[in-house]
Amino acid sequence: MLLHRILTALVLLPLVIGGVLYLPTTGFALLFAAVILLGADEWTRLAEFTKFPERIFYLLTMALAMAVLYVVLPNQWVSLGLFAGAAFGWFAISLIIIRYRPEKPLEPGRPVKLLIGYFVLLPTWAALVYLHNYGPQGPALVLFALSLSWVADTGAYFAGRQWGKIKLSPHISPKKTREGVYGALAAVALWSGLLIWLRPETGTVSQVVTLCLLVCLVSVVGDLFESLLKRQAGIKDSGNLLPGHGGILDRIDSLTAVAPVFTLGLLLLGGGR
Repeated sequence: MLLHRILTALVLLPLVIGGVLYLPTTGFALLFAAVILLGADEWTRLAEFTKFPERIFYLLTMALAMAVLYVVLPNQWVSLGLFAGAAFGWFAISLIIIRYRPEKPLEPGRPVKLLIGYFVLLPTWAALVYLHNYGPQGPALVLFALSLSWVADTGAYFAGRQWGKIKLSPHISPKKTREGVYGALAAVALWSGLLIWLRPETGTVSQVVTLCLLVCLVSVVGDLFESLLKRQAGIKDSGNLLPGHGGILDRIDSLTAVAPVFTLGLLLLGGGR
């Protein structure tokens, strides 16, 4: 399993970095739209809509929504509203995760879960496309946003493995620990120096570090939220497209929270204008 994870990562990482750095924004938007549509198909499984016509309808409406967003994204007020709405939604999900109790599960109906998929996936796509289109440094900002979730996951993995004792949310994801979260925060705090160097106009050092730490925390929420949906659907992985990693959603679960919140913070601090 570990070997499969490593080999898959070694294949995907150069493709992702190459696509971000060398594709024009239109090409990047189309490439990432394909990723989102694959994730949307997996989302129908989480929502337990498995009939072929239902899945096709969901994918068509998701694609149409991305086309509309591509047209309106250049309007900064539209983008700001979209990312602010997504950030508020993740705050609400954070409260749900904190208050979750298996004896009193708050499980939305299947149609609501399907609608949540739009909220989770569309702002992710829009945020990364918005960043990619932001001048010469746009692709670098996209890579930084991606790297935040990677660094947080890596810090959490090693800290949790070395020192993990206190379960973070045992009823949702038994393997995650508070020590893992502390490791993720420490790793991201150090990594935030890259953004300070990349875009010094983003804000003060304390503002940039605070933004990255908030993004790190919300990445944990994104991960836990997908774990909760999988638990409710009775499945281990969202799919089997990526050997050793599961499905697309299993790889971008934290990114779905990271991308819109990071982009919103960048806009509010003045580093995304």
